[in-house]
Amino acid sequence: MSTFEIKDTFLLDGKPFQIISGSIHYFRVVPEYWQDRLEKLKNMGCNTVETYIPWNITEPKKGEFCFDGLCDFEKFLDLAQKLGLYAIVRPSPYICAEWELGGLPSWLLAVPGLEPRCKNEPYYQNVRDYYKVLMPRLVNHQIDKGGNIILMQIENEYGYYGKDMSYMKFLADLMREGGITVPFVTSDGPWGKMFINGQCDGVLPTGNFGSHARPLFANMKRMMKKTGNRGPLMCMEFWIGWFDAWGNKEHKTSKIKRNIKDLNYILKKGNVNFYMFHGGTNFGFMNGSNYFAKLTPDTTSYDYDAPLSEDGKITEKYRVFQDIIRKYRDFEEIPLSTKIEQKAYGVVKAQKVVKLFDILDTLADSKHFSGEKLPGMEACGQDYGYILYKTKADAASSVLKIEDGQDRIHEFKNGELMTILFDKETSKTLDLPLAAGDELTLLVENLGRVNFASKIPFQRKGIRGKVLADEKALTDWTYYNLNLDKAQLAKIDWTKAEDGIAGMDKAATPTFSRFYLVVDKACDTYLDFTGWGKGCIFLNGFNLGRFWEIGPQKRLYVPAPLLKEGENEIIIFETDGKRADSIEFFAEHKLY
Repeated sequence: MSTFEIKDTFLLDGKPFQIISGSIHYFRVVPEYWQDRLEKLKNMGCNTVETYIPWNITEPKKGEFCFDGLCDFEKFLDLAQKLGLYAIVRPSPYICAEWELGGLPSWLLAVPGLEPRCKNEPYYQNVRDYYKVLMPRLVNHQIDKGGNIILMQIENEYGYYGKDMSYMKFLADLMREGGITVPFVTSDGPWGKMFINGQCDGVLPTGNFGSHARPLFANMKRMMKKTGNRGPLMCMEFWIGWFDAWGNKEHKTSKIKRNIKDLNYILKKGNVNFYMFHGGTNFGFMNGSNYFAKLTPDTTSYDYDAPLSEDGKITEKYRVFQDIIRKYRDFEEIPLSTKIEQKAYGVVKAQKVVKLFDILDTLADSKHFSGEKLPGMEACGQDYGYILYKTKADAASSVLKIEDGQDRIHEFKNGELMTILFDKETSKTLDLPLAAGDELTLLVENLGRVNFASKIPFQRKGIRGKVLADEKALTDWTYYNLNLDKAQLAKIDWTKAEDGIAGMDKAATPTFSRFYLVVDKACDTYLDFTGWGKGCIFLNGFNLGRFWEIGPQKRLYVPAPLLKEGENEIIIFETDGKRADSIEFFAEHKLY
């Protein structure tokens, strides 16, 4: 057994220890590649790996837990330990991480009276229930129990959100009650009240920043002294890149000269965790969003301009950082154990195309709602994806207005697309003549719940208000939950499909398109969606993520372990009526 303590410096078995860590989110990397990414982390010179644990994939439904596949953090920690890497774990309940709702499960939003991230009994009770299951799985991975965890975080960037010290103490006490014995940390922006508000008695505060290390370390030191905190300086999130949002003009990158200057200073004066060492991929519908002046959903790629690219390639930045780290610690590179190849599988033609409206009743169970205010996704028991509402007008009208609709809404009259509304547009009054008996259909997409700042408690999706025709609320609605999971995709009735895109009319209607990719050898590849509008892509039932023609991302990364030798089924759900007759697989990525 070993010990890890916080004094004026970090002490490992009583001796000074400098943390040089890198962030890898196990849930953004296929498990077959965890060892490869960890080996490359070790070879860059890091002695520690940092990761979050998202609550929303660990407990996707209340009382239902997942600890296998992409959710098997214990296997990830074991692999790291076998490689001689220590670990920093940031285990929820809130993680930010550009992840859906900052890692909070969306089902919390359906709990009456619940307010997240503050002293609130419904919230507290759900955290208690979660930690009763989570903490026992972490206890034996602590360094003083024979594991490799040296630090754990009690909340994430709380100073940006609130200043309820009783909430922070509640989390710390709950973790201690659950058997956590290693030292605790917090992490916040090292600017004024944010840094102070996020602190907790007896817990080491650390800073998150991407540049100007010298003045920010000095500021942290002053504020730590002011609040009576002693301990080493650490940048818990050294932002050596940034994330992309759909609609950005280009892929975000850092200034390497600035990174070099700051990293040298940090390692001279303290400790570091690279955020991110390896970004990975926002598979499925798990990307987060930000909302300041407007809604900005994050791309499927979480490349982050990290030292290790989205697909695990070593970059120039990696080599530069490796050279800098060698000045501060001795390390030997180890052989890489995972052989990873890339392949261009070429053009694949669509085999079948079916309209969503033609298979709606077999794809999802219809549910009736007669009230004026529509139920949102959470009230309907749905977490992610799309929800569809439809009704028939009982009288003629000329204008339509939707109250409290999120995030992107397709409006159809008698099956014909009238308009697509995004963000603030969803509340505008629109000229949309309806005659008595006309069918109105609203397809609503959850683009990814906001993961940062004050809008977190207000992330209920779908439509939660009235739909007004000439100021009169439409009623007698039918709605369909379209979460598009593997079970639902299996219900697609391809007997109602057309043969290929050529057999489909050009109407702007949502469709499912099916392709077959025949593979003789599974290699990493990159699916180019040029010619397609917006939607999501599934490979053998696995949700690869979203695509959107507005970029900057142009291809989806397909890791080899998701492919199988022989025939692979690909399904594209496209919402905007922009379809090509094929897709193409390349051997190289293209982020912009």
